[in-house]
Amino acid sequence: MQASGVITITTDFGHRGPFVGVMKGRIYSRLATARIVDLTHEILVHWPAEAGFWLARSWQYFPPGTVHVAVVDPGVGTARDIVVASVAGHVFLAPDNGLLAPVVAMDRDAKIVRVETQALARLAITRPSATFHGRDIFAPLAAELAAGRCRPEDLGTVVDTLVPSWVEDASGDDSAVHGIVITLDHFGNLITNIDAPWVVRMGSPRVYAANHSWPLLRTYGDVKPGEYLALVNSFGVVEIARAEQSAAEGLGLSRGAPVVVRDTARLP
Repeated sequence: MQASGVITITTDFGHRGPFVGVMKGRIYSRLATARIVDLTHEILVHWPAEAGFWLARSWQYFPPGTVHVAVVDPGVGTARDIVVASVAGHVFLAPDNGLLAPVVAMDRDAKIVRVETQALARLAITRPSATFHGRDIFAPLAAELAAGRCRPEDLGTVVDTLVPSWVEDASGDDSAVHGIVITLDHFGNLITNIDAPWVVRMGSPRVYAANHSWPLLRTYGDVKPGEYLALVNSFGVVEIARAEQSAAEGLGLSRGAPVVVRDTARLP
């Protein structure tokens, strides 16, 4: 990887308190020329699956050589591992808790390194707190990687497995696919883990959730304000929306809700 100096940060920290700012301070203290992008800090707390979902659908929009650091870490301070994954010229740094599984699955040539304490010591990353590894380990390590002062393979042992994602991938066949709501956006749209390839081959796809169903349309303006619809959104996954209102509030649904897409052309 040719380091670019670009670092993205994904956390479940929110914006209360100094946690995100302090992470950035640690990065700048080691790499003053870093270019930091906040991917999101609104991940559902303690749910690595949502962070992995967004990383897997966002990293391609950044230049090669970007370091993506993700800290959704309910096991902070325990014996859980920290891993670095090299995927298509990008580097991903996260706890080994299922977060990186969707990203690594995208590249059969991905390389995974389990970070070792001795490697951190060589970089003067020592005596971390038990509760804020984002500041004490992930931020300085991201800076060293983004500066090109170390390579992923310098940081520990190459491994061939990761902790699997906490959420199973969507599954099904040409007539029906089953998934879940994986996240909500600011507008109250219900974003699923059902990727477009599942539905584009269906003759007449219809989306089912919470005892309701909707045809798959092109965009929000295809219905009147207040009406519900389903569509494939800009990140290439099925979404349930309500024009100019919140589908989440209107339907009473949130993360984890089951969603099914059926090809009505195949129904009896």
